[in-house]
Amino acid sequence: MKKLALILSLLASCSAWAQGDAEAGKAKAATCAACHGADGNGIMTQYPKLSGQHPGYLEKQLKEFKLGVTSGGKQGRNDPVMSAMAMPLSEQDMADLAAYYASLPISDNTTPESSIEVGQQLYRYGDAERGIAACTACHGPRGNGTSLSGFPKISGQNAEYVKLQLEKFRAGQRHNDMNAMMRSVAAKLTDGEITALSQYVGGLH
Repeated sequence: MKKLALILSLLASCSAWAQGDAEAGKAKAATCAACHGADGNGIMTQYPKLSGQHPGYLEKQLKEFKLGVTSGGKQGRNDPVMSAMAMPLSEQDMADLAAYYASLPISDNTTPESSIEVGQQLYRYGDAERGIAACTACHGPRGNGTSLSGFPKISGQNAEYVKLQLEKFRAGQRHNDMNAMMRSVAAKLTDGEITALSQYVGGLH
């Protein structure tokens, strides 16, 4: 029953998104380009690639950056830069920006040879003895996630950004994950495993 309730809540939240206009989003994305680049692939590796991401996920994050401010940090997602950027956006603005970046192609990435063994093991199989779920269960074998369920595409993402997010989930500094799923996984990962996993998904195809 809990799984059914989770699925229904995810589907309900996805149906609440406004219909985005990619062309309108392009016109509104000028400020975003300073960090995320004109092509949505990020200026520096600590910034996420937005290109090719599921629009519902992008829209959700913008809403939660705004919620982080309006709730005084008790809800949503907190980031000093993104929270300020999201505050003046209307729901239609968010939908348009999400539609625009989702329409762009993500740039290629590679995985260092040294990270494949550890990263692949954790991604595909997890670690049952330590209670670590396989990443593929939610993000899929190719790292494409699922739009309807709200799980993001992580393949091709900047490894440094993924690493920073896993560290924030582990420390409890980021807490906008459904049912604390990401916090539960990240809490059991070592620094070395976080690095390997971040680099592995970066080059996952």
